[in-house]
Amino acid sequence: MNFPAFFDDAPQVRVHDPLAGFLGSVEDGALTYRYQDAVRLCGHSCPVVAGAWLMVLAGLEWLYGGDLPERGGIEVHMRDGATQGTTGVTASVAGLVTGAAAEGGFHGIGARHLFSRRGLLRFEAPVDGIMGLRRRDSGAGVVVDIDTGYVPHDPAMADLMSRAVQGLADKAQQARFSELFQDRVRRMFAAADDPKLIHLYDWPVA
Repeated sequence: MNFPAFFDDAPQVRVHDPLAGFLGSVEDGALTYRYQDAVRLCGHSCPVVAGAWLMVLAGLEWLYGGDLPERGGIEVHMRDGATQGTTGVTASVAGLVTGAAAEGGFHGIGARHLFSRRGLLRFEAPVDGIMGLRRRDSGAGVVVDIDTGYVPHDPAMADLMSRAVQGLADKAQQARFSELFQDRVRRMFAAADDPKLIHLYDWPVA
């Protein structure tokens, strides 16, 4: 696929998925997720998808340090409702990496519901950020927020977006719009380690 070249430079995450290992889907249950996977899931790349990607990866690093995060062993708590704003998109990316799912998720294997992921993704949660992540084994938690305004759109985007949305952009304007739209995503990845973009807060067990 002809993804923008900078996608290859976006941070990746390696996780351990015990369900994948149990079923022989991948040796030792080790999986690597890349930003391209989130783009395939959502069908597009934008600041929301990129922001969700960066928030989840930063939260997992906070919770696990140098250890592999356990996919299916993490609760995802979204502050807003599933249909509110871009919450659903952000939750989809979080679910991709963590395995957390709402009511329709995998119910587990056998009477013990081994490896169940159902109910690990929750909405309208009491968190003071866009999302909270909590380890099921230790109870350690982190609240994650993002300030996308720290990496603003190019000033030329206002007019270009208006033209593109209304179908008034010519071929050159449409190409420039697309280029600048993805350039903001690129700049977000470049600022991934800047604490002014991603905010992390300890989330103690109540």
